[in-house]
Amino acid sequence: MASLSRALRVAAARPRQSPTRGLGPCNLSSASGPTAEKSVPYQRTLKEGQGTSVVAQGPSRPLPSTANVVVIGGGSLGCQTLYHLAKLGMSGAVLLERERLTSGTTWHTAGLLWQLRPSDVEVELLAHTRRVVSRELEEETGLHTGWIQNGGLFIASNRQRLDEYKRLMSLGKAYGVESHVLSPAETKTLYPLMNVDDLYGTLYVPHDGTMDPAGTCSTLARAASARGAQVIENCPVTGIRVWTDDFGVRRVAGVETQHGSIQTPCVVNCAGVWASAVGRMAGVKVPLVAMHHAYVVTERIEGIQNMPNVRDHDASVYLRLQGDALSVGGYEANPIFWEEVSDKFAFGLFDLDWEVFTQHIEGAINRIPVLEKTGIKSTVCGPESFTPDHKPLMGEAPEVRGFFLGCGFNSAGMMLGGGCGQELAHWIIHGRPEKDMHGYDIRRFHHSLTDHPRWIRERSHEGGRIFCPQLLPPRNPRRAGRTCPCH
Repeated sequence: MASLSRALRVAAARPRQSPTRGLGPCNLSSASGPTAEKSVPYQRTLKEGQGTSVVAQGPSRPLPSTANVVVIGGGSLGCQTLYHLAKLGMSGAVLLERERLTSGTTWHTAGLLWQLRPSDVEVELLAHTRRVVSRELEEETGLHTGWIQNGGLFIASNRQRLDEYKRLMSLGKAYGVESHVLSPAETKTLYPLMNVDDLYGTLYVPHDGTMDPAGTCSTLARAASARGAQVIENCPVTGIRVWTDDFGVRRVAGVETQHGSIQTPCVVNCAGVWASAVGRMAGVKVPLVAMHHAYVVTERIEGIQNMPNVRDHDASVYLRLQGDALSVGGYEANPIFWEEVSDKFAFGLFDLDWEVFTQHIEGAINRIPVLEKTGIKSTVCGPESFTPDHKPLMGEAPEVRGFFLGCGFNSAGMMLGGGCGQELAHWIIHGRPEKDMHGYDIRRFHHSLTDHPRWIRERSHEGGRIFCPQLLPPRNPRRAGRTCPCH
């Protein structure tokens, strides 16, 4: 059993790479494929029966010949979008998942939900996600989604960050989000294991919490099915039919799968890391890249039970309560690309690069000193999709009418999923979202940029430095929205 301090020493002893690592396209870290599967959270519910390929067994139910909407991808966004389409009265909605629900990225997500963000629109989106996961789904289905309300704690280790959190508290008041700015002494009382010697204060949000990806997606699928939607697993999409009308406008005509075709005028690309491949089937360019994203799960920690989740923006680390242990992760300033995205990847993981992960260990041990002697139970390193401006890709693609995007969530797909799923459903049915979503609209990118792989690659990687909150917090509150949205 390794400890965090030992992992830190091993990483420090390794030869350092060139200082220019990650600054240009030739020097960016990369990896070609996943390693053998490991012991990970949710193993018993999501990874049982992996010895046999479930895809080879055929679709979980017969394909309909027609559908009004076909959602591709059974992760957080796909399930949320299908649920909200059904809830808004859309009949004939179908979700196609190539493997099983949550495969790919959603199954290994940390599932953190922070209610306060610098953007008022995002505060509303997060509030809707929380309502759906914590209350509405259980009322509709009688099933518990796995939501845990253990609270959230933002760490301020400098005056500017504390000022930013005070602004967030004021914004939260306008939207009914309870929050409190705590002194270091009050923080120590709330979280006795925390080192508060270097703190200016914290922002405590008692109704933040943690979502269970498996419980949430299965309950969403159950609720959508009860309203007439269909969820079809083990059904990989192989092509998208497009036709050109009399005015030269390209439109969606249908979806091809390994097990038949579905005639439909509308496709929603919620394929996550695989969204670019799905886009190419319709001639749509999707500007995102796949990168590794990681956290480690500790052994049992005495006294950690019922503690709030912690986000230390300046150390770029988060601490997620996991029963009587912690998940320790963060936002990599120099993330590793997944160069060759495999269409066979489902519930696998990558080896953790300890050199890249070192900064999270240092920040975590500084904040919770007991972690220095705490063992590591498992490591989780999986793929996430990232975009050039670190914002999601949503809305109708300009190249093809009826082809919608709901992808590129920069590891925030679980917590933004409910709000964005609702907006995307409204967009599809009524032709526009209910809220001002121009910052997420795919049309914000000129076609010369979506057709520029090197720009997409370098800019998405650079996003780790521009948006990563280990940088000093901005003085301008309007720029405060550029803090990292990743957890």
